[in-house]
Order: sequence, then structure tokens, then C-alpha cells
Amino acid sequence: MNIVFMGTPDFAVPSLEILHARGYNIAAVVTAPDKPRGRGQQVSVTPVKAAALNHSLPLLQPDNLKDEHFISELRKLRPDLFIIVAFRILPKEVYSIPAKGAFNLHASLLPKYRGAAPINWAIINGEKETGVTSFFLQDKVDTGNIILSARTVIRDDMNAGELHDVLSEIGAEIVLQTVRLIELGKVQPRQQDNTLATPAPKIFKETCRINWNQSLKKIYDFIRGLSPSPAAWTVNNGKVIKIFRSSQKSEAKSRNSEAGEITVDKGKLFVSAVDGELEILELQQEGRRRMTAEEFLRGYKFKGKDSFH
Repeated sequence: MNIVFMGTPDFAVPSLEILHARGYNIAAVVTAPDKPRGRGQQVSVTPVKAAALNHSLPLLQPDNLKDEHFISELRKLRPDLFIIVAFRILPKEVYSIPAKGAFNLHASLLPKYRGAAPINWAIINGEKETGVTSFFLQDKVDTGNIILSARTVIRDDMNAGELHDVLSEIGAEIVLQTVRLIELGKVQPRQQDNTLATPAPKIFKETCRINWNQSLKKIYDFIRGLSPSPAAWTVNNGKVIKIFRSSQKSEAKSRNSEAGEITVDKGKLFVSAVDGELEILELQQEGRRRMTAEEFLRGYKFKGKDSFH
């Protein structure tokens, strides 16, 4: 089979690697164009491009997925199958090209968490399990017929970065199994139950601000669901502070404080929620490095009865 693999971030790399390791013919890898990244604005390549270059695989990096030249290049490859892992939304004139169709790997148990940020929202919403799903592409995003899925437990202390890595590896196995089924003509796709669909919309900076007028559990899940990136944040005395890790197992006594009120006790940092106190374990003031609460408190002084907002 002639396979075209499409992906951009780290999440997609294990899927590309497993296909290459099993000897599948990858006619081309499609990924995002090189662009300046980071403070120095140095031009860098995507993780998928780096993996493709490591294996000397042909590359396509279109700016516009509807560009006629790009579509023509895809057709020249005579592809049997497109595999999409963490890439952009494909127009129908692209995903309808391959003879055996195009399938996507999504980081949720569809139809739950359709959208751009399924890993984050699963944790934010306190889910106990999630998984990955392979499905054939259709016009409407994340609604295609399911091919395979696999489940995994979300530990109570797991953050989005850790879950991302687990799902990336599980996903690679599902991609491989899906390709084998398609190759053998043994796919038995099933329709999604749209009545069970839940959204996982893109996360923006304003999405990440902590609302302290919630339960400890809600805030705790919110913080780990956004850690390490883009990170939950709050404000103190006009300074934005990102919070990466917290604990519900506070040793502090109940102080009947207002939501968001800060308490420093024996070198530990506590913040009040509506039903108790959350201990802050790792955080970062804007313009500074990420650090433990103990390190942070050595150089940052709160003023009297202070609060996060």
C-alpha cells in the first residue's frame, strides 16, 4: 500500500515511527511549514518533519490545503491510504483522493470529546478514563465511522502532559492495527452515536484563568488538565502567576477564608476554594522560571491578607 502520513506535533511521531519500523511504504509525509518559534524566532521544523527527515521520507509542507499544486502532488503519489494524526482539518477534495480512504487518530473515546483539545478537557472534567479512536474522515469534524478504539485509565494525579504521552503510544498501536485491517479488507466500521457527543473546544488564554469560587476538586482538575501547557493562571497584585501542580491533601486547618485567599504556613502555600484549601506545589511568575512553592516563597512576598483573582 502507498500511504501518505499527515501530522505535526510530538503526539503524531510514534504513529509515524511504528509504520516505518513495520516496513510500510510511506510515499510522503505531510506536515506544517517551517516557521519561527520561541523567543529568538529561530526557524524550526515540526516534530513530524524531524522524524521524516531522520528516515529520509519525502515531505510536503503546504500553506494551503486547497492549493491545486499540493492536491496535484498528492494525486501523483497514487495513494491507497491517508493517515492523519494531529493535523489540520482536511477539505473533501484532499481526503477523498486515496483508494482505500483516509482515517484519523483522535485522542478520545469518540463521540466523547470531539474537538481540538480532548486530552485537556477529559482531565478538566474529572474523567476517570479516556482513550484513542481511529475513524474514517467525513465532512463534519470528528464524526466519521469508528474503526478501532482503546481505553486507558486517567490517574487522579495525572496531568495533561503525562496523559498526552500515554495516548500517543497507545495511539500508535491503534494506527498500526487499523492499517492492518484496511490492508486485509477486514474493517467493520460503526457509526458514532451523536446523542453521546461532548465537545472539546480549542483552549485559549482566557480559558485558562482559575475561578477560585469552585470546589477543590474542580480547581485541582483544572490545574492538572492544563499542565504543563498552556497552564492554568491567576493574578496577584497585577502579576500573572501560572500554576502547574497542586494538592487537595492540605495539611492546613480550615481557616474559613474567602475564595482565592492566600495563606503561607511553614513554607507552604495554600489558597482557599469554596470548600477548603488547595496547596500550591509548582508555579511560575511571569518573566521567571517555573519553581516549587518553597522556592517561590523565598523571593515573592504576599501583602497581608492577600488573594489570587
